[in-house]
Amino acid sequence: MSTVRLRWGTAGLVAGAAGFGVAYGSAQFLGRRLTPFDAVAELVIDLTPGSFSHWFIERFGTSDKFVLGLIIAVLTVALLFAAGRLAASAWWAPLPLYAALGGIAAVAALTRDDSAPDDAVPVALGVVTWIVALALLTEPFDRARAAGAGVGDPVHGDPVHGDPSLGDPALGELDRPTRRSVLVRTGLVAAMAGATAVLGPLLGHGRRRVEQARRLLNLPVTPARVPKGVSVGVDGVAPWQTPNAAFYRIDTAFTKPAIDPAAWRLRIHGMVEREVVMTYQDLLDQEVTEDWITLNCVSNPVGGDLIGNARWSGVRIAPLLAEAGVKPGADAVLQTSEDGWTCGTPLEALTDGRQAMVAFAMNGEALPIEHGFPARVVVPGLYGYVSACKWVVSLEVTRFDRISAYWTELGWAEQAPLQISSRVDVPREGEELEAGEVRLAGVAWAQHTGIAAVEYAVDGGPWLRAETAGTALRADGGPNRDTWVQWSATESLAAGDHEVRVRAVGDDGSVQTGVERDVVPAGATGWHTRRFSVG
Repeated sequence: MSTVRLRWGTAGLVAGAAGFGVAYGSAQFLGRRLTPFDAVAELVIDLTPGSFSHWFIERFGTSDKFVLGLIIAVLTVALLFAAGRLAASAWWAPLPLYAALGGIAAVAALTRDDSAPDDAVPVALGVVTWIVALALLTEPFDRARAAGAGVGDPVHGDPVHGDPSLGDPALGELDRPTRRSVLVRTGLVAAMAGATAVLGPLLGHGRRRVEQARRLLNLPVTPARVPKGVSVGVDGVAPWQTPNAAFYRIDTAFTKPAIDPAAWRLRIHGMVEREVVMTYQDLLDQEVTEDWITLNCVSNPVGGDLIGNARWSGVRIAPLLAEAGVKPGADAVLQTSEDGWTCGTPLEALTDGRQAMVAFAMNGEALPIEHGFPARVVVPGLYGYVSACKWVVSLEVTRFDRISAYWTELGWAEQAPLQISSRVDVPREGEELEAGEVRLAGVAWAQHTGIAAVEYAVDGGPWLRAETAGTALRADGGPNRDTWVQWSATESLAAGDHEVRVRAVGDDGSVQTGVERDVVPAGATGWHTRRFSVG
């Protein structure tokens, strides 16, 4: 690529970065959840077919949002570079491209379920910044070209030689005054964009203030102390309690909603005798329930790690629905998030005595923003895509034949009880061990059913009973069937290659199937197998 082409393209990138800085800062200042970039990313997520969404999550796991953002960023950089190149032929040439990019961003911003008219303001400011900044940065090039100082032909990059004594190898054939002008203008544009990007969040009403409000909360919760006897004590097994920072995160929100708890409202409506609207303080004033509950993503493949166990604190949903007065004929509750995401939950699962709750704390502290602060729904025994609404703001009592929800529209099952499952954590896949006694260990789960036993088989041999750690107890002293359990076994193995597989047996007598099925439409099935060698 010629120096001339690179110079104009780089100006387009600098102008583009300035526009993004202004758009980001103004969005933060206005307290909007999404920047234009984030809005486009969420629009892409919404328009992506369900089968591709599943493949993407399976391939990249909790890094899916980062990878998507990287792809969009690379495409955007290429387009902004092209805009700078277009400006070399005429000042107005990049305008259609800027208009198209701005139009896409505006549509994305204004079609979010939590959008407001001022969501278009950051987009407009960003586009105006692109135009003004590019004109400012490229004016010295045009002036030098007009003076015959060697800027060269903008299309083919052929040099137009002026006085050789004016040349500067560092910036092609630009003379020193022109180079100085370019550097000063670049610095001014960068400083303006940087100041906007920094001051916007500081002066705005976004995540920073919500985090501060979250830290100051004094919640009626107890410390999350791991019960005795729930661990097998084998290194390499996933800890029984999953720390908040390590808990899996799968959702469609590219930027997580930052909701001031003082402004949060939960509306219970639909097929009810009376509509109920609760504030955050109203929620805290209810009788609090706390329990250890394991959550499992429907996108979790056999042996996957999209699963975690935490102590959740909140308010049971059944009494809230009773207060509203559910009308006959209802069989579902449509949950809606602040960002518009929806899921349909069987009404029975919210009223049959299980610890279905509107949770406000996780592992003894206020929910992290990424996990649904100020409140989310937790329902033992169901996959999250039909139950675990983060940033919940609405519970609509309804019927399944009247609603559709986000993931069911993309091909997942309407109702999805969790599949009984198990996993081998030790040894690791392909690990080389010393001959002799080999420790085998892992986890098993059947939320709201409970694990009666775990069985393993080595090298295709018979199923053998593994040792299982104790089951945590509920507040009433009974066994907690809503958490995973750890299992372990010891085998004397000769040198060579080996494999171990595992299956779980539920408290209801159900045995985990070995039939391999994909996660779509209702969760993966099959026996997890690990291969290793003994030397």
